[in-house]
Amino acid sequence: MRNLFIYIFLMAAGYMQAQVNLTGTVVDENSQPMPGASVYWLQPQDDILSTVTSEDGTFSLRYSTETDKLIISYIGYKTDTLSVPAPRQVFHKMTPDEGQQLNEVVVEKTRRSLEHSRVQTTNVSTMSHKELLKAACCNIAESFETNPSIDASFSDALTGSRQIKMLGLTSPYLLIAEENIPSVRGASQAYGLSFVPGTWVNSIQITKGAGPVVNGYESISGQINYDLIKPADDIPFFLNAYGSTDSRFELNTHFNKKFSDKWSSSLFVHGNARVGKNDMNDDGFLDNPLAKQINVMNRWQYNDAEKGWVSFINLRYMRDERQAGEVDFDPDRDKFTTNHWGSEINTDKVDASAKLGYVFPDMPFQSIGLQTSFNWHNQESYFGFKTYDIDQKSVYSNLVFSSIIDNTMNKFTTGLNFTYDSYGEFVNVTDFSRRDNSVGAFFEYNYDNANDFSIILGGRFDVHNRLGSFFTPRMHLRYNPWEGGTFRASAGRGKRAANIFAENQAFFGSSRSMNILGTGGKLYGLDPEIAWNYGVSFIQSFPLFNKNAEFVVDFYRTDFQNQVVVDVFGSPQEVNFYNLDGKSFANSLQVELNYEITHHFNIRTAYKYYDIQTDYASVGTQERPLQAKHRFFTNVAYETHVKEGGRQWKFDFTYNWMGKQRLPNTASNPGEYRMGYYSPSFSLMNAQVTRSFSSVFEMYVGAENLGNYQQKKAIIGNDDPFGPYFDSSIIYAPIFGQMYYAGLRFKIN
Repeated sequence: MRNLFIYIFLMAAGYMQAQVNLTGTVVDENSQPMPGASVYWLQPQDDILSTVTSEDGTFSLRYSTETDKLIISYIGYKTDTLSVPAPRQVFHKMTPDEGQQLNEVVVEKTRRSLEHSRVQTTNVSTMSHKELLKAACCNIAESFETNPSIDASFSDALTGSRQIKMLGLTSPYLLIAEENIPSVRGASQAYGLSFVPGTWVNSIQITKGAGPVVNGYESISGQINYDLIKPADDIPFFLNAYGSTDSRFELNTHFNKKFSDKWSSSLFVHGNARVGKNDMNDDGFLDNPLAKQINVMNRWQYNDAEKGWVSFINLRYMRDERQAGEVDFDPDRDKFTTNHWGSEINTDKVDASAKLGYVFPDMPFQSIGLQTSFNWHNQESYFGFKTYDIDQKSVYSNLVFSSIIDNTMNKFTTGLNFTYDSYGEFVNVTDFSRRDNSVGAFFEYNYDNANDFSIILGGRFDVHNRLGSFFTPRMHLRYNPWEGGTFRASAGRGKRAANIFAENQAFFGSSRSMNILGTGGKLYGLDPEIAWNYGVSFIQSFPLFNKNAEFVVDFYRTDFQNQVVVDVFGSPQEVNFYNLDGKSFANSLQVELNYEITHHFNIRTAYKYYDIQTDYASVGTQERPLQAKHRFFTNVAYETHVKEGGRQWKFDFTYNWMGKQRLPNTASNPGEYRMGYYSPSFSLMNAQVTRSFSSVFEMYVGAENLGNYQQKKAIIGNDDPFGPYFDSSIIYAPIFGQMYYAGLRFKIN
């Protein structure tokens, strides 16, 4: 596989040498990039000799041997003709045309709420704010139900937390970042995504495979980056209220103030609570925990376009409280007694981050930026008689410089990175406290002719006090062989330290003993995880019955050189952690078809196949537990035309089918405490209807799990929670039945 990518790289190098391109940058009167400007030769012979500028105002097109007259045009600006007798770097500033008046703009195509990029070298899909509104609520852990690339499921039967998977691997193998600053890592792995309200998010970018080296070395299966709403673009006031039949209520308010043409500020306030006790499966345990959360963020933005400066400052505080366990559990009376089994998880979180960027006014292709953040995450929790407390203080800093080599076809990004983590971690009475720090340098070269070929070659070198000194290579390639077709390939290495307790908190809600079978490593006695990820992807757009259709297929493979194996096959009374001795891999195949049935009526379908196997010390080679090998997904969305005053209807329906899943071993338990080797397959259906009464007010109603499917035995040993067979970690399906919800949104534009 590695030889294949070396061959692809050599072919790419020959391709770059075989053609001569003209590159340049187009800016407006304020020296700001102008995306979408038309650039073409005076008498183009074909489409290759014309192009449009990209988001950063740059362009690249084949140099014409027929004429030296290059034309640059943009609506509202004077059309200019340049004489370019030889290939060179072009930098052109447009001049407004006062004589041109644009009386009307007609939008002929609606941008999809979930889009696959055609121009980026990496395999990126973007979920817009519009897509996030389709989910039942209200944090980004719950926002991937309409995305076929992400699998979301409950991690256990007690805490209500959801885990996400991509390419068949759980979220610790993903780099999850807030505006390219790593955010969900370490202590926050189990619940971190539920601490980010969905209404705060403007868009989410999902990158499959090993991502760019700029953001770090930890990503293995992909990256998820979410962008928050920018104060300069926000409205003065926004309100979202939500309530559901599972006794969950939420309130989101946004306040925005523009103090000047350069300074803007937003105040986000989020609160949620689950106040009622629900036990739909009559097992004596809460289906969802009692909970309450307060989450406040103040965000500032400074933007001086003329001088090229932009900066963001974020300050945030969050308090999250959860109570799980038996319906009759009262923490004031029953905590650490055998009266009733119960659990409490209380988390405090403080974040402060700043971003400062400078774009050189006369060289918009060149910039320098500094990203810094401080994070304090403190969780105090107990599960029956087990206690788990973790306190993490983190400092992160990333200095990034971007420019070009000779012309805008050849770009590079380089910089320095520093990370510091201080953990205070206690499992019962055992102290696992530690300090981690790393310093790294990275360089990334990007060749992009903006027409049909681009390649990114990146590498970084890091020095870590526990992981040692190591090099991380990454490669991404894009090629457009014909109209509407995009081929991508990627390869890269990732390395990470497994936080085995923070990432596997589901096992605290069981009688299993947690055993570490390793003594030589520097983290819990274990060695770091190392994996290679390879992947290819192809997208083809085509007309079908005079409507737009899109076919997507991708295949990715992850090979672990070392992995911290979580073994639940040896005995139902224990879970063992040890270093991989043998092979472990994850193959992921996804086939997707998107079709516009009529205007504003779209269907999105996907089939996914996973082959994920690990060599376990207890049973040999075995499928990864609680992972469906086959999955099918369909989402249907319809919107009526917007009528006068903003009146509109929106309908959304999602269907998921999950095949059977390998279950952990329970064969040695007494008969009433056993589960089978595999779970049954099942289907889930969600729906939502939104009515916009005006441009400022709308209401929505919806339902989850319309088919009312519930896992029959959610908790093993629920009748004896302090006994040796109690286990709430074997969850393959919902334990809560049908759930209905309603809400409203109000805004002042």
